[in-house]
Amino acid sequence: MAAAATPDREVVLETGRLLLRPWRVAEAVVQRELWTERDPRVPPHRRIDADGHPTVAELEDWIRTSRPSSTGLLAIERKAAGDVIGYCGLIDGGRGSDGEPELAFELLRRVWRQGYATEASRAVLDRARSSGYERVWATVWDWNTASRRVLAKVGFTETERTEVDPVYGTTLFATRRL
Repeated sequence: MAAAATPDREVVLETGRLLLRPWRVAEAVVQRELWTERDPRVPPHRRIDADGHPTVAELEDWIRTSRPSSTGLLAIERKAAGDVIGYCGLIDGGRGSDGEPELAFELLRRVWRQGYATEASRAVLDRARSSGYERVWATVWDWNTASRRVLAKVGFTETERTEVDPVYGTTLFATRRL
């Protein structure tokens, strides 16, 4: 994995097949597609609501106003195709422990099972290690077996910690030392 600073001092992570970089306003349509594809077991605040929110325009505004970060949720771009297929990154102040970020990723269904989530996660974890983090957390629904497999492939271990939601399922907490 290579990391390079762009002229704006944004960090771009590069793997064999992928670039992980800040979102561009025109890619709000990809974010909207991610929202529409979410499993119905995902809580409503993470899905398109009855009024159609978030809209592409709202997501464009979010991209415009978000400060680019080397640890935030970066767009995953396939180098060969030049298309954005999801996101991967770290959430500071996630649900793990203070001072330890949370890994998050989500990819469009059409690119599932091609190893992109694993490849992107490894790049983000390498960057976390080189940035001085000692441990990273991840949370995942117990029913999300595909994401649980990705986390296991990149070295996460599920802990005893859980959060039970009687409607949406149990959130599992996993951790990985860097």
